[in-house]
Amino acid sequence: MAGRAGVAQPLSGRRRPVTLRLAPSLDPAPVPHPDTVAALAARVEAAGRIRLGRSLAVMLLRPGGCAGCAGEGRALADAPYDMARFGLRFVDSPREADVLLVAGPATRNMTEALGRCWSAMAEPRWVVAVGDCAAGTGPFEGSYALEAGGVGAVLPLDLVVPGCPPAPTLILEALLALMEAQA
Repeated sequence: MAGRAGVAQPLSGRRRPVTLRLAPSLDPAPVPHPDTVAALAARVEAAGRIRLGRSLAVMLLRPGGCAGCAGEGRALADAPYDMARFGLRFVDSPREADVLLVAGPATRNMTEALGRCWSAMAEPRWVVAVGDCAAGTGPFEGSYALEAGGVGAVLPLDLVVPGCPPAPTLILEALLALMEAQA
């Protein structure tokens, strides 16, 4: 096929087939028991009010990886959990955040951004590493693009939530444990 100089042309007139890679499981996510969510929310609200006297502002930061942990973290705002009604809210600015949830590995190109987010946060401030990648393990461990030791090598970690990815209830339990330990 003749084409203009400098413009990439396909080798043949046919297009390549698109290959879709699906998640390992196509089953819907299990719906948490309403009593469990209500009990966790009540504990988070009580601990947050004791420690902070107001709602808990969380900034979810994804410095790299597959975004599985970030999706589970964002699920806290979805209908089954709806944590905003209990005083847990997501913010987009580190200046408003009390907790920095880092969901993903600490990539070398995001090291400076992680440090800037941390320094822009007001006291009291906490950092929670969500998932195995953020803890320095997981499928990306040993990559040249990552900081050895995970998020803990870049920021002072207060808590690590294990899992690949961890369930939203586990993330909520971790936030609760963090607030109760600091109270």
